[in-house]
Amino acid sequence: MLRVTAVAVCVAAAEAFAPMGGFSMPSTRQGRVSSISMMASKETIKLGTRGSPLALAQAYETRKRLAAAFPEDFGEDGEGVQINIINTSGDMELSKALSEIGGKGLFTKELDVALLKNEVDFCVHSMKDVPTWLPDNTHLETMLPREDTRDAWISPKYNTFEEMPEGSVIGSASLRRQAQILAKNPKIKCVNFRGNVQTRLRKLDDDVVDGTLLALAGLKRMDMQDCITKTLDWDYMLPAVAQGAIGIQVRSDDARTIKYISALNHHDTKICVDCERSFLATLDGSCKTPIAGQVPFLSSSVSL
Repeated sequence: MLRVTAVAVCVAAAEAFAPMGGFSMPSTRQGRVSSISMMASKETIKLGTRGSPLALAQAYETRKRLAAAFPEDFGEDGEGVQINIINTSGDMELSKALSEIGGKGLFTKELDVALLKNEVDFCVHSMKDVPTWLPDNTHLETMLPREDTRDAWISPKYNTFEEMPEGSVIGSASLRRQAQILAKNPKIKCVNFRGNVQTRLRKLDDDVVDGTLLALAGLKRMDMQDCITKTLDWDYMLPAVAQGAIGIQVRSDDARTIKYISALNHHDTKICVDCERSFLATLDGSCKTPIAGQVPFLSSSVSL
């Protein structure tokens, strides 16, 4: 039986996901830092993030983990962790595919600048959006525990894209997803489809496309699993390198920040993501290349 996805309900619910408490959302400016301020604490540390709902969910998760690890420094609710929203070029230019306007670095360039200018102490990233190169004097110190790395298929009309008739339209800006979709059903059309999760689901609800794919990890982090038509296993749709991982970038000479951030590292995730990114770098992978790859952690070893 066909499952009808309640996309509009999912989008409305997602807008209230953030644990905002008694403080308000700041305005954002491209390349500029806007902060969410909280009560005073013994220590203050500045977190840099993009401003999408998913990016903020990841920032709040990082703040929660810092508070749990260092409650005496940052407060039990993380009031010493200042969240700074930085609007990036990739968030502003949505009409073109990433491959046409500069690739993955568009989501990190302004964050890199803020980090190097000491406007923030560390940056929280969705790792699948981070280039394999990083600016000098910065590195990825920590990976948080990885979420489910699979892709999710979302469509109010079709259970799978293999059953879609000729001329049907799937929205996806990912060349990796497009290549795997068209290998299974070459009669359908893939179109550029960008924006945050909520924006894409609204377009789907408005019949701009017949279906789309999103990372399951992001939907789970925003408690939006009800939007999913079907979860796609690896042998059906191989995920992107580093999908499902949250990484934390620091300045390499900032011993104070590294002391705190290193305590959050999830060893197994770090090993797997480092291996996947090494594989991607060896192939010179970018948003212009349809490359997928996953490294499962198997006891004391990994395999690609």
